[in-house]
Amino acid sequence: MIRKRYYYLLKIQYLGFRYHGWQKQPEVLTVERMMQRTLQYVLQHSNFKLLAAGRTDAKVSVNETFVELFIDNDTIDVEAFLPVLNQNLPPDIRALSINETTADFNIIQHPKEKEYLFLFSFGEKNHPFCAPFMVNILESLDISLMQNAAKCMEGTHDFINFTFKPKPETQTVVTITCCEIVQNTVYTANFFPKESFLLRVKGSGFKRHQIRLMMGALIDLGKGEMDWEYFQQVLEAKEHIKLTHIAPASGLILHSSTLEE
Repeated sequence: MIRKRYYYLLKIQYLGFRYHGWQKQPEVLTVERMMQRTLQYVLQHSNFKLLAAGRTDAKVSVNETFVELFIDNDTIDVEAFLPVLNQNLPPDIRALSINETTADFNIIQHPKEKEYLFLFSFGEKNHPFCAPFMVNILESLDISLMQNAAKCMEGTHDFINFTFKPKPETQTVVTITCCEIVQNTVYTANFFPKESFLLRVKGSGFKRHQIRLMMGALIDLGKGEMDWEYFQQVLEAKEHIKLTHIAPASGLILHSSTLEE
């Protein structure tokens, strides 16, 4: 039998708090594993595979990302398929849309820009319900200093010091089109603190743990545990400086993704 392959593009969102990231791993629950189980049940076969536009760390949430679905020898009615898929996905994963695409589409090459948000608050301890969404710093933070430092990260830099265990072949020069700390008005809940903040970072791609290492440095700077001169040395990357503060993953959200036409 000659195999005929059909191609679909899924837009999904998920709360990452109970998952060990996107990628399927032995003996742990991941978003990819849950998606595969659900698709196998809905399609009534396993002649398919998934390819995501990017991976997320454990506990990282996603408001919008894309996954390519390859199905062999079987077509689907996309309008009828979407509600059935959502009926069977767990409550913390939702499919937003599904469209047919072609073999020429490459989800790894097509992403144009990603926007990440890192939610945080400081001072008084948060309501426990905040834990899946927001990192709580009990010490005081110099937000103004952190805002200035975040702006310095905009543009093209060698982010080798903000890359977790880079290999010699790792390309660490990254262009960030937006990096700012502002008050959080994007995600709200009645159990959130009266005032919270977010780090907004936009770019075409990021290295492993890059944004969490950036946030860790900003927190250390805001707490007075890192001075401005040392921060600039880390950012200038004229020497390899190993940063050890990786901010908790639960505050990080992939807020939006755009694809090239």
